[in-house]
Order: sequence, then C-alpha cells, then structure tokens
Amino acid sequence: MPATHIALLRGINVGGNNKVPMAELRAALTASGYADVSTYIQSGNVLFRSTEPDTAVLEEAIAEVIARTFGIKISVVVVTRDQLAAVLSANPYPDEPNPKYVHVVFLGAEPDQARLDTARQIAAAKGSRDTVTAGDRVLYLHTPDGYGTSELGKALVKVTSSSKGTARNLSTTAKLLTLCDE
Repeated sequence: MPATHIALLRGINVGGNNKVPMAELRAALTASGYADVSTYIQSGNVLFRSTEPDTAVLEEAIAEVIARTFGIKISVVVVTRDQLAAVLSANPYPDEPNPKYVHVVFLGAEPDQARLDTARQIAAAKGSRDTVTAGDRVLYLHTPDGYGTSELGKALVKVTSSSKGTARNLSTTAKLLTLCDE
C-alpha cells in the first residue's frame, strides 16, 4: 500500500495572491498519479499516497505540477505521516495551553544555526517574548503574544527566506495527523 504523505505549500491563497482552488489542485495531483488526494483548509495542506519514498523527489514533482497547472512557483515541503507524528511528539512546548501559540516551521533542510541566532537577536532587540527551538528539519516557534505580532516570526521569515519552509500552527499540524489516520 502506498505511504501517506503531506505536502505543505507555502504562500498560497494568502491576501488574494497565488490563488489555487483546492478542487483543481486535487484534480491536478490525481491526474499526475498521486492516490487518495485530499486537502485541508485553503492554505495548502495536501494529503496523498505515493509509492515514491523520497520526499525531496515528491517536493520537486508537486511544485512542478503546481507551476504547470497554475502558473505559480511556490515552495513545497513534503513529510510522511510518521515524520509528522514525530514532529508533534517532539514539541518542546507541551505545556502551552493554546496550541495556536505554537507554530511548526517545516523546512526543506536542517535549520541554519547562524541564521537562527540572527533571528533571535533581532527579536530580542525589539523586546520579543517569543522563543524558537530547532528540531529535525523543523523550527518550533512559541508566540505567547500571538503569531501575527511576533517579532521573532518576522525575523525568521527574513533570515530563512532563501530556504524552503512553511509554518503551520500546532492545531493544524495535529489535525493533519488525525486526517492521515482516518
């Protein structure tokens, strides 16, 4: 049986930019050979099955389907169901009562420590209470004052913009794992 994967698309359907209708995305990916394609909310969460074990190959292939079908170039990060479960299990902020204050930034590679330190310094200089912890191809961002006003979140975008990555709050991340198991 093909393995369940989750494709996390960066920057679609945000502020009227990079519009990608989910029904058309599901159809394009199904036509490209992926099985059991489903989406969750409009922000680019795609569950699918594939016999391809290499997530980097899947990332490139899905990005190509999107570029060809919708005329936009976006970053795609693909994780397996088991990788997603491991990310949730390793959450360094388990005592945060509001899961919307914890975000997982899924990356295409291991986080760059120097860039991470730079982001921390930028945020600290602005008085931010936010914290970030690096994991296996992820960053865990704790924003007790909210993500929308997060100085650390803004700094991370600036210092990681040259690398592939996309963020999801802990609620969305947990829901994706639940959907994998249904």
